[in-house]
Amino acid sequence: MQWRNTGGVLLLTGALLALSGPAGPTGADAATPRTAAATTAPPTDDGPDPIDFAVVVDQSASLADKDLALETEAAALLSQGEISERSRATVIGFGSSEKAGQSPVREVCPLTVADAAGRQRLSDCVPRLTRRDAASMGPGTDFPAAIRQAVSRLTEDGRKDTPKVVFLLTDGRLDVSDSPEYGTDKANRQANGEKRLAEELARARAASVQIWPLGFGGEIDRAALTAMAEGGHRGSCADLPEATPKMRVVDTAAKIDKALQETFAAARCARIAHGTVGKPPADLSVTIPPIATDGSLTVGKHDPKVRVTYYDPSGRKVPTQGEFDGSTFEVSGQDGPVEALRVKNPMPGRWRVHIEAPEGHRDREVAVRAIWQGRLRSEVTLDPASPRAGQEAVVEVRMQTRRGVVITDPKLLEGIKVSAVLTGAGFTPVTVGLTDDGRAPDRRAGDVRFSGRITVPATATGDLTLVTDMAAPGVTSDRRPLNTERSEGTPVVTAGLAVDRVTVHPGDTVRGTLDITNNDSGPHTLRLALKDQTAGSDLKVSPATVTAEAGRKTRFDFTVTVGKGTPVGELGGLVEVLDTADAGQVLDTAFLDVRVDAPPTWWDRWWWAVIGGAAAVLLAGAVVGIRLIARSRRKDLTGVRLELLRDGQSLSTLTVRNGRSSGGEYLFTVEEARGAAPALRRARGASSAHRLRRTGAGELLLRPHGGREFSVRPGVPAGLDDFELVVGDGRRTGSGRSTRTDRTPGAGGWRARVPRRRTPATGDRDSGGRERSRTSDTDEGRREQPTTTSTWDPNF
Repeated sequence: MQWRNTGGVLLLTGALLALSGPAGPTGADAATPRTAAATTAPPTDDGPDPIDFAVVVDQSASLADKDLALETEAAALLSQGEISERSRATVIGFGSSEKAGQSPVREVCPLTVADAAGRQRLSDCVPRLTRRDAASMGPGTDFPAAIRQAVSRLTEDGRKDTPKVVFLLTDGRLDVSDSPEYGTDKANRQANGEKRLAEELARARAASVQIWPLGFGGEIDRAALTAMAEGGHRGSCADLPEATPKMRVVDTAAKIDKALQETFAAARCARIAHGTVGKPPADLSVTIPPIATDGSLTVGKHDPKVRVTYYDPSGRKVPTQGEFDGSTFEVSGQDGPVEALRVKNPMPGRWRVHIEAPEGHRDREVAVRAIWQGRLRSEVTLDPASPRAGQEAVVEVRMQTRRGVVITDPKLLEGIKVSAVLTGAGFTPVTVGLTDDGRAPDRRAGDVRFSGRITVPATATGDLTLVTDMAAPGVTSDRRPLNTERSEGTPVVTAGLAVDRVTVHPGDTVRGTLDITNNDSGPHTLRLALKDQTAGSDLKVSPATVTAEAGRKTRFDFTVTVGKGTPVGELGGLVEVLDTADAGQVLDTAFLDVRVDAPPTWWDRWWWAVIGGAAAVLLAGAVVGIRLIARSRRKDLTGVRLELLRDGQSLSTLTVRNGRSSGGEYLFTVEEARGAAPALRRARGASSAHRLRRTGAGELLLRPHGGREFSVRPGVPAGLDDFELVVGDGRRTGSGRSTRTDRTPGAGGWRARVPRRRTPATGDRDSGGRERSRTSDTDEGRREQPTTTSTWDPNF
């Protein structure tokens, strides 16, 4: 067998020790019954129930080197995330004893309390798992010795009420063939070993020690692992299938730490939230649900050089020790391969874990997970509050966390089982299941209020105690008793409470009614009180007392004022009415079914006015915009065609390409080159140009240079000195060609002098040397031929 100093086993052992919490119910908390009172005892919450556990690591030669490394990493991971500071852990390595000087087991970490100092000691001692050699331990696999050592260590001090669990990391193959302890005949040693193993498992069962085998390696003996799981104690932390011991096999390195933490969580009725993975530097994250009251963030660093910083869901850096915003923090394993931050009353939501590492230590992936448990406080009502012997009563219970968060999402309690146990003198305990299915007496399905009917036995002779219990993956209850007295005969005074189910803001009031029947001969003073209030809430009931007149039925109105400092969320707690004349006996209770929302902002108050005003402004703006757009489109000259005529002969044309660029105004001139026909040209300046524009009403107006503006009808020639100008409106004709109704010079009335600009002709010369003129068919210098052509001006 080869011994390697690997970090694999270290990482997983560290995390398991880091994770533990209650592995089983430990009974109801002690409480002294109050005579003639139906009340829940004040909570005594020491956090999660503790667990005593042993991490037993197989170091035999039957494991390949890589599998041994995985076991070592597992042992380290399981040592840092324990959620209860009252838990205890021990780490044991085992092989076999085949000659003098060898021992089949070595306790590398003695049984240690998993508080802050203890978890650090566990982090320091786990690496000793890799310091064994062939001289001190044989290569075989002595399961009987390993289980015997673990059971002895977990049971030696008599903590009978604390659940005890052994996590056995192995490839599941018994091998004592070379161990003289099992006989001189080598052929019979294996059979003797199997017999001894059965005896040690029976001893574990008798001592209530669970065995959870975790298989590694390529040749797993699944039957042997199953036999060990079933051979130990079969009790569990809750009445849930996943909480019963069973074997599990991990076949790849990528799955080992995940599987081990899930196994550990199942054994102690906790839950695992898997976070993200990354190489430093990086920001990782993991989400803690609202139901969690205790948890540990475990960071599988592999390399102690990795440094970790923690941020709560509000983005605030949290301390590694001490208290902050209602939570308590405690870190361990900072100098080891696994680091864990234990948090009591964690803020629900997405936590950020920032990791850094120096150069040369950034090659391994770091994983973050959260192991958590929700230890819920129960609020219980019994109706009637003091039932008679033989009378049926209705039990109703709801839950809230230590932070006062009332659980209203049924998904958070998926798979939960809720029950109530009634005990008292003169009868054996009575157990009844409570449901949230909407069937009577349950009022509404899915409101996370569990109800049921329970009948007080006719033989009951004294006070009564009611304890509710709940079991769900990751959830336990405080099991606080509700104490009341057995009523005899017709009650002298009866009362009924009703409180509105409403949503309010801090500073608002909640209304309620109290109906009282006083059958006595004298008045009774009743007191209204609040109990189990949400942490930080500021509630006051008014009036505090009322007087029930003798022989009358009376209804009183009361209010509960929600203080301005009350936090938002579901409001926990109860309203109860007590008879001060009868030793403070509770006559009735009612849940506060109230949700507190944040105070309304100015937007909440005036949103309708803001939106209405904005809509009016937008509507007015839209109307103005539409009118401006319509006006702009009516003024658009795009497609208008200008045609220059003389004596009915078309000399030149020019079509407006973009009539919007100059605000609906087009400047042009008539240019005459020497020896060439006159041509229309777009003018770049206004000094000697004519202006053509269209009004918002669509009318075309022409202002000759130096003249006054007049209206131009499309298709009708307008005289310009010895020229005529015909304006064709493209929008009316559907094309760029103008529609002329009269080509008679001067037709159309007004004659204007057209400015002329003479330029040298640029035509080719004919055979006699004379210039051959040409007229541009564009506005870039060419002259039009006598035949009429249409030219688009692309720059307007």
